[in-house]
Amino acid sequence: MALNPQVTNLVIILAFMQISKRIPFDDPNVLNAVRALYVVSNLVIAGIYLYVQAQINKENDMTVVKYVEPAPMGSGEEPKFVATTVKAYDLQQLRQLFKNQLMGVGMMAFMHLYLKYTNPLLIQSIIPLKGAFEGNLVKIHLLGHPATGDLQRPWKVASGFMGAMQGGEIKTDKKSIEAAERAGRGGVKDE
Repeated sequence: MALNPQVTNLVIILAFMQISKRIPFDDPNVLNAVRALYVVSNLVIAGIYLYVQAQINKENDMTVVKYVEPAPMGSGEEPKFVATTVKAYDLQQLRQLFKNQLMGVGMMAFMHLYLKYTNPLLIQSIIPLKGAFEGNLVKIHLLGHPATGDLQRPWKVASGFMGAMQGGEIKTDKKSIEAAERAGRGGVKDE
């Protein structure tokens, strides 16, 4: 039985919080080693994402993916119909991963350089790397898992607070797709 990624993240965070209490961050050599670990971790993640991008472009999968995207919570908008290709969908998801990675690096840079926090460097060297390998794109394009079941596109929105903020679940059932197509809502088409 595999553990939930959130549970393993919590265990890793708690363990590394205890470990980081014993690390002498006031020693410049130790601090520079932890900084180097953080930089290497982010370079490895960027390398993984660039490899995945190359695989997506190489496969050039033009299979059509149709779904109904929920409206953002509180926007008052209607859900919108989206027709795209597997390649376009994967590249969109990959852009989001790159954006999230850059935001994480920016936040960590602010916390470390401006606020002088050092302990999060250690944890943020491990958690994002672990998260990259748990991502659907990496599972499909790097680890070779088939795009079936939970890996079938479009992927489910994360449950919990973030999923609720995005407005709910993506609908892939035929009835919802046909209703959205007839209503003419959205009509986003990526080629």
